[in-house]
This record gives sequence, C-alpha cells and structure tokens, in this order.
Amino acid sequence: MYDLVIRNGKVVDGSGAPAYNADVAVKGNRIVKIGKITEAARSEVDAAGKVVTPGFIDPHTHFDAQILWDGCAKPALSHGVTTIVSGNCSLSLAPLKAKHRMKLVGMFNQIEEMPLKAFKEGVVWDWETFTDYITRIRKGLAINVAPLVGHSVIRLWVMNDAAMERTATDAEIVEMQGVLRECLDAGAVGLSTSYVDMDERLQPVPSRYADAREVDALASVLGEYGRVLQIVPEFYDADLTIARLDQLAELSLKYNIPTTFSPLFVNADNVDAVARVMKRVDEQFDRGARVWPQVQTRPIDISFSFAVPSLLFMRMPTWYRIIRFGTPAEIMAAFSDPDNRPKLVQEASALGSLWPTLIFRHAATETNQKYIGQTLGEIAKARGTTAVDAMIDLSLEEKLDAHFLSSGMGHNDDKAVGDLLSHPRVHIGASDGGAHILSFSTYGDTGYLFSHFVRDLGSMSLEAAVKKITSDTAAIWGIPQRGLLQEGYVADIAVFDAATIERGEEKFVNDVPGDGHRYVRDSHGVDTVIVGGGIAWTAKDGYKDACGEVLPGADVKKKVAA
Repeated sequence: MYDLVIRNGKVVDGSGAPAYNADVAVKGNRIVKIGKITEAARSEVDAAGKVVTPGFIDPHTHFDAQILWDGCAKPALSHGVTTIVSGNCSLSLAPLKAKHRMKLVGMFNQIEEMPLKAFKEGVVWDWETFTDYITRIRKGLAINVAPLVGHSVIRLWVMNDAAMERTATDAEIVEMQGVLRECLDAGAVGLSTSYVDMDERLQPVPSRYADAREVDALASVLGEYGRVLQIVPEFYDADLTIARLDQLAELSLKYNIPTTFSPLFVNADNVDAVARVMKRVDEQFDRGARVWPQVQTRPIDISFSFAVPSLLFMRMPTWYRIIRFGTPAEIMAAFSDPDNRPKLVQEASALGSLWPTLIFRHAATETNQKYIGQTLGEIAKARGTTAVDAMIDLSLEEKLDAHFLSSGMGHNDDKAVGDLLSHPRVHIGASDGGAHILSFSTYGDTGYLFSHFVRDLGSMSLEAAVKKITSDTAAIWGIPQRGLLQEGYVADIAVFDAATIERGEEKFVNDVPGDGHRYVRDSHGVDTVIVGGGIAWTAKDGYKDACGEVLPGADVKKKVAA
C-alpha cells in the first residue's frame, strides 16, 4: 500500500516537458510511481483540475532566525515553497562566538531590517559552531533548508574585531579555509559574501575587508566540494557589477563552481545597463563559466514608518541619521524642531516627485483613519500643506506608527522584466523571504510569476516557469533528488490551480516575537504542499506536521581533493 497518492492531476514534472495527466504515488519520502494508479493509499489528494509540480525552491532568503521559532517559514510554505536557501549576503547565524552575537544581530537589523526585539525574544542562543546550529534548526523543521555560511561571520570567527578593520594574514586565511570546510562538512550549501552592505554603525561589513586572495582561497575550498558562491555586487553601478561578474566567472572556471549574484533589477533608467550585464553573462557562459544572475518577479514596493529605520532614506543623510540612531522621542523632537524641519524638507526635495505619490496605509488613531488609502498629495491638498510636511505631521500625530507605501518604484516594466525572467541564464530568486518585514512582503513571488507572467502576459509557458523554480534551481545549487517529479526523487510536491494561483494582498500581521508586526501575503490557488512525502500545508486545514530536512547535507558531499 502506498502512503500517499495524488490522483487526477496534470503533471508538470519540472523538466520543461509538456504537461500530462497522471497520478503520483509516494511511499515514505520518495516518489515511487507516476502513471495510472489503482492501488489504495493511506492518504489521498484529489488534484482534479489542478497542476502537480515539484515543490518550489527559493534561493535567496533570510529565514535564518525565523526558522528558530517557526519551522514552517510561514507563509512561504503555503505558497508552494518546499526548500529555502538561507544565509545570503555574507550573513548566517553560524559559526558565531557568543561574544559576537549582538554584533551579528546589529547587522541583520541594519541590512535585512529585522527587529532587534525578535532576536531577543525569539532566539535561544544555544550554539556556536555551524554543526550545532544545524542540529538546532532541525528541531521542528517543516520546510527544507539549504543553508549558506556567511563570509562575514567566518571572518569574525577567525579574526574577531580585526575582521572589521583589515585584510587577513596568510595564516588567518588558512584558518578561514578550515572553518569553511567544517561548515561544508556540516551541510552548508556554499558561501555568501557582500561587496555593498554596511553594519549597524554604517561601516562596511566584515566581508568587505577581504582582498582578492582571501576570496580566491575560500573559492578553492568550495571547489573541493562543488558548492556555490553567492555575492551581492555593487548592483547600483553596471560597470562595477560587470567587474564582479567577471571575477565570479574566473573563480567559476578556476575551481569549477557555480556562482550567483543578486539582485539584478530592471528599471526605466537602467534598461541599457541590464542589457550590458546580461550580454556579459552570456559571454561568460559561452566560456564555460557558471555565473547566474538572480532576478525577482515582483515590482519594487516599499513600505515604511519612522518607528523603524528604512533603507528608503539611505540617500538622505540627515533623515537617515535621525531615524537610524535616534530614539522615538529624539526622532519626534527632530521632526518637531522648527529649526530642523526646514532642513529635512529641503533635503527631501531631491526626491520631490516621490512624496505626493506615497499611499498612507496604516494609522493607529481613529482620527486619521479617514486618510487610509489616500496619497500624500491628496492628504496635503486637504490639509493645505506639502506632501513632505503631511508625512511628518501624520508621523507625529501617530507617534511614528504611521505607515506609508511607495508602490511600483521599479522593476515594473512588464515587457522588460518578462523578457529577463525568460532568459535561459537568469535564475529566478531574490525574494528576501524573512527579511525587510516592515518594508515589503517577500512572499508570493512564485504566485506572481504564474499569475502575471504566465497567465496574464504569456511571457513564458507554465512548464518553463515551473522548471525555472524547481529543477533549474536544484541543478544550480547542487540539491540532489529534488526539483523533478520523477520516480526515486524525494516527494517535495506542490498542487495548485493554474487558473487562480496568485499572491494575495499585503496585510499587516502581529506574529513576530516581541509583539512585532510584519507585512505578509496569503497564497491563492495553492491546494496542497508536500514536504518529504508528508502533507505540510493544505488550503483547507492550514499547516500540518511534515519532515523538513537540512540540504544538501554532509552525505552528498562532493569533495574531490585527495
């Protein structure tokens, strides 16, 4: 008897081949038969009228902390995501000495906009090594995790405070290589690094102090295991991005490793720059290098309030200094100061066309509920003031708990984005799941891919889109026996309605440790999500127990050094 049979579905197997009608049988955690199945099963899923695909793989997330209090990585699992890659952008929660914990938390707070209170109340620090962290996250895990190890934390482990001050000595580089090997042996899927990020002091993160010989030495270790190198390049400058791309290509060729960089956005003012980057990607692939650009599906929408720092204000130093380092009382005092306020308004004028378009989306007081959904331009007109002044006034009236939305800031040219996503050498990812929780909802990128680019625009076929986020991702990241519906493969499966799948509207929820809030999106059209042969989520009953794993795991190590 089978443990599970999914009946009457249209199978899109992840290979890119045309869909076909079939049943799928599961025994234990494996797919054991695909075809017409008459035998009974302990559990059945009726997939009539629905598509049956491999579970989706999200290659750029920051669920490192969330999975410590939420093994489902909610709501990612409900969107059909069965595997997440954590530890991106040079930041992972291990290896990490106890004395460096708050330093790392500060970096997560600054770079990924994750609240300090969530770490304080949601994380029990009972590990230091990567091996112990893996042991810790396995408890209650309902989703698969393929964890990267962060370059910044490896530097901290070896160099302590000097990691934030200088390049490494030869001896320190050798020690870092040893630490990286230990992490890869424990199950790390690769190494992440960053060339742009800043810490809580607005100083470069440790990985940015590394020189080329250090990166080369660490890449040589990745070559021993065939594992991935992920970087954040200077994405705001095409020339610098191409230079990093070339650097990755040389490392990929030298050590036979896959590499990936993110993000790559296409905006109205950088279409030519993206074309140049992609031209170089093609050239490097033609040489035999593997340099995968990661591209997100969704437009850039940013929400903010002045209760927490927002990266939206990074280009306005007076504003950012106040909201990054000031207490709520100090921020309100600065906004109220008749001498300081004109300076703020003047500095904001550099983005003068932005402010009237912002949407007022959340207020705590009853008085300002009437403005919800209006733009700052409309509110300013009603109040007889300017959009910037209206934003400041509303923030003061709401004691900084006024939320504003900048919608469609970029990556919203459907034709350009659709063409980019369809490119055979573009890696769909960069969701940032688990991060920026008050800036934008990072959930539903897969639903948006199917609803907007497959169903609405026809930018790619259903089969091609499934392949992009299943078998392609598994192949790039070296995740074995996943990404395809194939006999013998692990049963990570999504069942959804291709006619209705989409992301829900952003909603404001209170489910973060420390009485914290975030923006999330519900899934629509997803019926059942299966992880490791177990039903992990259904639209009818919600989250269930399932067996998530840490991938790829030491058992599939590809070490080739003698």
